[in-house]
Amino acid sequence: MKIGVIGLGIIGSAYARNYAAAGQLAGTWNRTPQPAAPEWKDTPEAVAAAADAVQIVVADPPAVESVLQRIAPQLGPGKVVVQSSTIDPVSSTKFSALVTACGARYLEAPFTGGKLAAEAKKTVFYLGGDRALMAEVEPLLALTSEFRLPIGTIEQAATLKLAMNLILAVELEGICEALTLVRGAKVSDDVFFDVFAKNAAYSPLAKMKEPKLRAGDFAPQFSVKHMFKDARLASGLPGGAELPALAAVRECLARADRAGWSDEDYSAIFKLLGRK
Repeated sequence: MKIGVIGLGIIGSAYARNYAAAGQLAGTWNRTPQPAAPEWKDTPEAVAAAADAVQIVVADPPAVESVLQRIAPQLGPGKVVVQSSTIDPVSSTKFSALVTACGARYLEAPFTGGKLAAEAKKTVFYLGGDRALMAEVEPLLALTSEFRLPIGTIEQAATLKLAMNLILAVELEGICEALTLVRGAKVSDDVFFDVFAKNAAYSPLAKMKEPKLRAGDFAPQFSVKHMFKDARLASGLPGGAELPALAAVRECLARADRAGWSDEDYSAIFKLLGRK
């Protein structure tokens, strides 16, 4: 089984390199041309024609729909769409219907893990859909991930992904606020992070973002614009509009976006705390 990757952002490009290194990459395409990418094709249609499975890693539901509309004529029996963009469950239902109407099969496969995880093959996929299809695609996804977790339906997988990103956004906001408080008290970063590392709240996210917060380095691992989009999608879920922490962190991300930091790492919300 060969796989093609459509969407060569931070994550998609890492996936493509991992598949290429394993000899399983059939093609790649990106809206902004990247001819130097491994197995580059000039159109998404060419990727879909060459691949048994097409993995879509783009920004949002409209981008996914645009890709699917283009590749639909190339889909049919034997083809699989692995949808790895972060989307909402309503869109997941819509896209699955579009793919299956072509005779192909659809797997919802959002993931957790940013740039470093993708490059190190440590991504965690949340899989929604048919269990037999999950097993069939497992050897491919194992080439670029550490865990492939069956969640349930495609809608449940999409919802769970948004819920996980809510945790990440709220946790990082808390870390940024705590660091702001202790810096105001002239506690050194060394002391803060040493104490934090021994606290029950310490996490892999804290470990990953510590160097960025210390140095004020906001090169993207996961961008403001994408986390902001995910917060907006989460707010549209049943009950999402009533969640206070979601509303607060969504506003922080909106402010970071308006400040011109949309392409920076979402840890750039830390900079808001020093603005009057």
